[in-house]
Order: sequence, then structure tokens, then C-alpha cells
Amino acid sequence: MTRSSARTRWSIAGLVLLFILVLGFTWHSLQRGTLGLSGDTSVIERLTGPQPSLMALFAHMVTGAFVTVLSVVQLAGPIRRRWPRAHRVSGRVLAVTALITGIGGLVYIALSGTVGGIPMSIAFALYGVLMIIAAIQTPRLAMAGDYERHRRWGLRLIVLGLGSWLYRLHYGLWYGTTCSLSDTLCGLAAEPDFSGLFDQINLFAFYLPYLLVLEWWLRRERQGDADRTPYARP
Repeated sequence: MTRSSARTRWSIAGLVLLFILVLGFTWHSLQRGTLGLSGDTSVIERLTGPQPSLMALFAHMVTGAFVTVLSVVQLAGPIRRRWPRAHRVSGRVLAVTALITGIGGLVYIALSGTVGGIPMSIAFALYGVLMIIAAIQTPRLAMAGDYERHRRWGLRLIVLGLGSWLYRLHYGLWYGTTCSLSDTLCGLAAEPDFSGLFDQINLFAFYLPYLLVLEWWLRRERQGDADRTPYARP
């Protein structure tokens, strides 16, 4: 087996694993959002606010489920290479659903705030704005034929698209780690009202560090391409 084929197989295995990992979250989000849009008040729980803001949030949940799944699909190189039309169609659906998700979240924050107060509202609003920008830039650059910048914005959109799942994954890992150490450390710095130190850090840690790592990687990639470009003769 060549190194290239081995890398491809490992990449496919990683994508399949990621797809399996996000399924539970996406199903929960899709089911809860659909029930909320149908008028089932049992899914409201701690959510408060006027009816329009709740409907915006439930729509945010439904489209957010599709954003998470489609973000994994867009990462799949074999799909992009073998079925480019499927890549384009799923990319357009991802951009539209990401736009709706971002707008729905911002509407709810503007009308009702968040359960974590001002810090959570600021962090989630910034996340929503970034998602809206990426959802607009990614298809716009593709239609303009600027495929290199389209690719970079598409990767940013994918990172943001996985953000809601990563937010919950961080909590799962935190509780799993602290609770395995001792009962007294279980859920340390994580409070029901999201006022704990871990809560405050995670408000931004589920998307900003990942975006920064992506930007670092993209910068290194561009620098590598520049270094390989032969000098033009005078």
C-alpha cells in the first residue's frame, strides 16, 4: 500500500468516525427544533421570550442540524473529486442553511438574550455573525470563479458549522474527565447558570481557537506555495 493510498484510507475513516459522532447531536437538534416549530411546549424548558424569538430559535435548531452534517460531507475529498455536482449542491444547501442558522440565532439573542447572560450573548452573537459572513462569502467567491479564496472560506464555514457540536463535545469531555477523577471535581467550574470559569472559557473556545488554527494552517500553506513558485526571469 502506498503512502498516498494509506493517507486516503485514514482520511476516509476519520470522516466516517466524525459523521457518526455528530449524528446524535444533529438528531437531537433536528427533533427538538421540529417539535418546537410544531407548537410542542415540552421542548422549551429553560428557553424564554416572545413567540417570534422562540420560532427563530427552533428554526435555528433545525437548520443547524443540517449545517453540522453537511459540514462533514463537504470535508469529504472523494465526494468532491468523484461527484463534483453533489459537492456543489450540498455546498449550496450548506450555505443557505448556515445563513438561516446564523440569522435565527441572532434574532433570538436580540429579542430574548441567552440563559448565560451578556457574556454568552456576545460570544454567540459573534459566532452567528461569523457564520453569516462565511455563508455569504463561500458561494459568492465560487460564482466569481475565485476558487482558491472560495476554498479558504469554505473551510472556515465548515469549522463554524461544527461549532455547535464542538461546544457540547467540550462539555462532555470536561465532565467525563473531572467526574472520572473524583466526585468533588465532577463538573468543576461549570455552573447551571453558565457562570463558571469553564463555562466562560467555552463561550469562545468552541470556535475561535479552531479558526485561529485554520488561519495558521492556511497561512503556512500559502507560504509553501509561494516558496515553490519559480522566480520569474528578468
